Amino acid sequence: MKRGFFTIMAAQFFSSLADNALFVVAVALLRSNGAPTWQAAALVPMFALFYVLLAPWVGAFADARPKGQVMFISNAFKVVGCLMMLWGSHPLMAYAVVGLGAAAYSPAKYGILTELLPASQLVKANGWIEGLTITSIIFGVVLGGQLVGPVVGPWLLAFDIPGLNLGIHTAAQAAIASLVLVYALAAWFNTRIPHTGVAMRPMPRNPLTMVPDFYNCNKRLWQDKLGQISLSTTTLFWGVSGNLRYIVLAWAAVALNYSTTEASKLVGVVAIGTAVGAVLASVRMRLDLACKLMPMGVAMGLLVLLLNFIDSVWLAIPFLILLGGLGGFLVVPMNALLQHRGHNLMGAGRSIAVQNFNEQACILGLGMLYSFATGAGVSAFVSIACFGLFVAGVMYVIQRWHAHNLRTHPEELDRLMAIARDDPHSV
Repeated sequence: MKRGFFTIMAAQFFSSLADNALFVVAVALLRSNGAPTWQAAALVPMFALFYVLLAPWVGAFADARPKGQVMFISNAFKVVGCLMMLWGSHPLMAYAVVGLGAAAYSPAKYGILTELLPASQLVKANGWIEGLTITSIIFGVVLGGQLVGPVVGPWLLAFDIPGLNLGIHTAAQAAIASLVLVYALAAWFNTRIPHTGVAMRPMPRNPLTMVPDFYNCNKRLWQDKLGQISLSTTTLFWGVSGNLRYIVLAWAAVALNYSTTEASKLVGVVAIGTAVGAVLASVRMRLDLACKLMPMGVAMGLLVLLLNFIDSVWLAIPFLILLGGLGGFLVVPMNALLQHRGHNLMGAGRSIAVQNFNEQACILGLGMLYSFATGAGVSAFVSIACFGLFVAGVMYVIQRWHAHNLRTHPEELDRLMAIARDDPHSV
């Protein structure tokens, strides 16, 4: 890997670590304040909100500046959201601001991979960065649970800096204050990311002109025969997995009678499996084989249904590892294929912004449905069954869609083989 790749990984690790820890802390804060259950479920779609609203602009912004600088600015927004939550803003509003920073961060994080590395290393690089991101999810949700737990929480609250009064009176506030420091560490790594030498693409003077440009980029990627399959698969995966994070918390509370601190560990278990699957995919898979993995998506959806029959943590742990592993092994090659097609069709930042728009719109839509269902009294068990059937059914449709493309557009077979040979003139 080229110089700077591991600096990018370090920056991503600490930024994602703080994002996921803050999610658990925000859930605990809402519960301790006696907020309705739908508000905790709404944290997921609120985080996705600015991914969708700012999609036409964040990709162009990432292409207009050095990626390290974009990541630094994005982390600054996350710090602002943290401070808002710390000093009394509603957790939903504050977490949406953190999501704003994440929306700008993502096109830079993934876009720099296509600037820094050749296509032949994209699957490997995605495996590394997804594996590390998922590792940060593991540590993040566990860290968040411990920060508001009975051991670390009181210790943080008792910590005092002479002459400095930050108005911190609860364990949740102390946890949020500590996460500001984690975001600051991520920002320091952002300043160490080297310039790749790729020419910048200036943003238009009139920002409104970028809306039709984004629409055209979105349309172009959906019309590409390989782009539409990889985009639909990653959109489904992240839409479901983004909401599954809270669903596992809710399931553990009713099926195992777990507290937020205990349940957060099971979210980490899913992430362990996803990390293992991502690393295995980065070692064993090639871009031209990515579409052959779609039956694993159907199997993953059917497996989700079995979660309703598990009432023991000793059964839950290996099951959740397997579930996460299937997802990780599927999404890494698909993500790399999508990046490769998008980079060649419209540029790294814009293609990642299109990807984020679709994935986060799916998270937003499914999250709103889940929040509405929770407010209406639908149980976690029914929600899990619906999610599992939804994943299996949609993945089967995507699989048949790809088979139809190969029958009606045989040139796509040649394009897949050219990707395997890493022929830059074929894509």
